[in-house]
Amino acid sequence: MDIITSIIAIIILSPLCLMVAILIKLTSKGPIFYTQIRSGKDGKDFEIYKFRTMKTDAEKASGPVWAKLKDNRITPIGNILRKSRIDEIPQFINVLKGDMSVIGPRPERPVFVKKLEEQIGDYKKRLIVKPGITGLAQVYHRYDESIADVRKKVKYDILYIKKMCFWTDFRIIVRTFGVILTGFGAH
Repeated sequence: MDIITSIIAIIILSPLCLMVAILIKLTSKGPIFYTQIRSGKDGKDFEIYKFRTMKTDAEKASGPVWAKLKDNRITPIGNILRKSRIDEIPQFINVLKGDMSVIGPRPERPVFVKKLEEQIGDYKKRLIVKPGITGLAQVYHRYDESIADVRKKVKYDILYIKKMCFWTDFRIIVRTFGVILTGFGAH
C-alpha cells in the first residue's frame, strides 16, 4: 500500500513539485531540496528528503535546534510550504526506498533521539515501526516546542502502534487533508 500510494502521489503532485522547485530557486539562494539524517525503524539512520524551507546553513551558528514560531531562519516561501505541509512531499521518495511509511511516527534527528530517550521512558517504543510522512501525532498535535510536546506526541505514537489497522490509517489520511487545508500546528 505504501508503494502504490507513493507512486500515485508522486505522479499527481509532480506539477506542484515543479512549481515549488521554481519558487524556491527564484526566492532564495541554495538547493531546492534539503536532506537531513533521521532515525528510522529500530533506530537505523537514513537520509530524509524535503523541499528546503530555511535559509542555507540555517543552523551554522546555533547548531541543531527545533524550529519555533516566527523562526527567522525560514524563508518566505518556506512559511507557506511548512504551513501547507508541501515541504514533506519529497518524502514519498523515502517511502519508495523503504526508509519510511506513509503513516507512522515522525522521524527525529539522531541528536535529539538520544536526548529524548534519556528524558522520556517510552520514547524508544516509537522506533519499532517505520516512521511516517503523517501520523496520529501529526494530525492531533502541533510541532514540538518542548519536552511536554514530545511526551504527548509519544503517547499518540504508541497509541497508533497499538491500534494500527486499515481504518486507523484511513482516518489519519482524511485528517491529514484537514491539517493541510487549515495549516494546523505548523511553524
